[in-house]
Amino acid sequence: MDTQTKGFNTKLVHAGIREDAHGSVVTPIYQTSTFAFRNAQQGADRFAGREDGYIYTRIGNPTTAALEENVAQLENGFGATAMASGMGAVSTVYLALLNAGDHVVSTDSVYGPSRGLMEKHMSRFKVESTYVDTSDLENLRRAMRPATKLVYVETPSNPAMSVTDIRAAAEIAHAAGALLVVDNTFASPHLQKPLDLGADVVLHSVTKFINGHADIVGGIVVANTEALHKQLRAMLVNLGANMDPHQAYMVSRGLKTLALRVERAQENAQVVAGWLAKHPAIAWVRYVGLPSHPQFELARRQMSGPGSMIAFELKGGTEAGRVLMDNVHLAGLAVSLGGVETLISHPASMTHAGMAREDRLEAGITDGLVRLSVGIEDLEDIIQDLEQALARVH
Repeated sequence: MDTQTKGFNTKLVHAGIREDAHGSVVTPIYQTSTFAFRNAQQGADRFAGREDGYIYTRIGNPTTAALEENVAQLENGFGATAMASGMGAVSTVYLALLNAGDHVVSTDSVYGPSRGLMEKHMSRFKVESTYVDTSDLENLRRAMRPATKLVYVETPSNPAMSVTDIRAAAEIAHAAGALLVVDNTFASPHLQKPLDLGADVVLHSVTKFINGHADIVGGIVVANTEALHKQLRAMLVNLGANMDPHQAYMVSRGLKTLALRVERAQENAQVVAGWLAKHPAIAWVRYVGLPSHPQFELARRQMSGPGSMIAFELKGGTEAGRVLMDNVHLAGLAVSLGGVETLISHPASMTHAGMAREDRLEAGITDGLVRLSVGIEDLEDIIQDLEQALARVH
C-alpha cells in the first residue's frame, strides 16, 4: 500500500511495513548480522550500488529500514537513518556536516550532551561554536559568521522550553549558506514538522516520544534531500552507530501509538501546568500551552499542540526542588522523557550538570528549575502526587 498520501495515524500504523513470505502483519525482526547473495555478481552489484538489497546489518537491515521509512514519511522527508542512541544521531550530524574551521550557531539551552560534545570534542577538530537564545532571532543573526555552516536549534528546548521560529531560522541560515538542523525530540512529528518549515535536517532521540515506553534508547535523522540523506547515512555506516534490528522493532512497536500517547499526555499537561501556575510554592511555570509563555503565539502557529513537557521553579530554590523530588510517589525521579509514565528531574544536577554554571544560568537553566514530563496516567492522580509532595516544601 502506498502510504505517502495517507493521514498521519495511517502512516503511523502502516508506513514502512515489509511483507514477508508468511504474511506477517508487522515487519519481522531480521536478527542477522549478514545477508547471503545468490551469486558473486549479485554481491558485486550490491556493493557497487547497482542493485538494491542488504549486505550487512551495520549498512542496512529490513527491520531498521521499515522504521526509517515510517519516520521519514511522518516528517515529510526524503529519507531517514536510524542510530543506536539519540547522541549517536547528534554525533552523526556533527561529523557528517562539519569540517575543520567551520562554525556552528546553536540554542543555548540545547540538550546538555549535544552542547558538551560540540564544546569539548568537536572543538578539538577546530570546529567553533556559539550558543545564543535562538528564540530571539536577532541573537541568531548577530551570531552568524562567514564560517557558519550549521545552525542547530532545539525547539522547544530542553529544559528551558524556549521556542525558536523554524521558518525564520531557516531563512537566516540559508541566506548565509548554512544548513538548519532541528532537534524535534520535545515535539515529535505529531506536533511539529521542521522540514515543512524550511529545515534541512531533523533529528530525534527516539528514546523519548517516538518509542514512548522507556524500554530502549535510539536516535534517528531525517534529511530533506537525497544528497544530504546519503551524506548522513555514509557517516553512520563508518561510525558503526547503527540501530540494532530488535531495537528498531521495539521503536516501531511504540511508534504506532504516538498520536494517542501524545494527545493524552498533552491533555494532562495542559491542566497540570495551569494548576502549578496557581500554586503558592511555585515561582514560575514555563509551558508552551500557557499564554504566559513568551513564545505562546509562535508555538500556536508552528506546532499543532503544546506537548507534555513543563519546566517550573519553586520559590524555595534548589532545596525546595530536592524536597519535592524526594517526596513524589507516582512520578518517577529519572532523566529522559516522553514515555507513558510521568517523570520528574533536576536539570542543573542531572542532564545539564556538565555545563558551566554561568552558561547554564544564561540559558535559563536555574539551580531550582524542575523538569516535568507528564505521562498518560489519570490526571487526578498526577495532581494529587504533586500536591502531597509540594505540601512538604516550606
